[in-house]
Amino acid sequence: MNHHLSRFLHSLQRNVLRGVITAGPFFVTWLVFTFILGVLGDAGLPIIRLLALPFPADSWIHQRWFQYVLAVLLTIVLFYVVGRAMSQVVGRQVFALFEASLERLPLVNKVYASVRQLVETLTSKNQAGQRVVLIDFPIAGQKSIGFLTHTICDSSTGAPLAAVLVPQAINPSSAYLQFVPMHMITETDLTMEQAMSMLLTGGAVCPETIRYSCPDPCATGTEADSIVEVSE
Repeated sequence: MNHHLSRFLHSLQRNVLRGVITAGPFFVTWLVFTFILGVLGDAGLPIIRLLALPFPADSWIHQRWFQYVLAVLLTIVLFYVVGRAMSQVVGRQVFALFEASLERLPLVNKVYASVRQLVETLTSKNQAGQRVVLIDFPIAGQKSIGFLTHTICDSSTGAPLAAVLVPQAINPSSAYLQFVPMHMITETDLTMEQAMSMLLTGGAVCPETIRYSCPDPCATGTEADSIVEVSE
């Protein structure tokens, strides 16, 4: 009896693990798209509910799933209209007036300016604004992927510091902001797309090589970098 039970548990464990490996990428993809669609739906849902008020309560437009579909489509259309308008001179002028109005609001202007600067840094085509780095995080000896967003100066020593955004794997929308001395930054040759692929897949999608070791600050004229193999 125990032998049959052991074989059954072993078979169950093996098949469940095989199912996780097979269906895992689909599940992660579903989670990402569900999150994105949820954000788009929540953004457009108030407008859809307002437009549905004149219709009878038992009308199809009041069904929750239908309202979410319309809300997602409405949000996408609004993004398209905004992007299209920004390609026109009049649209850019209107947007500039809108930004000027936000700058007069005491709290909103700080939040909006910070978020806008972050988005422009992460989406910039300039490689200096797309620096993917490695830092010791959460403890020394453990490397984490980060996006170097800005460089500042230590007022006490004058040493350069790096502001590094360290996103969490699977859920990059949650991140830590770390200030790290520049000599402790490990520069990489990863692109933004490669870094995001690594984060979203939990490291399942990686390049064949990555620069891991931090340059030796005592070395002169040479950079003591080492390349480690990363299994795909």
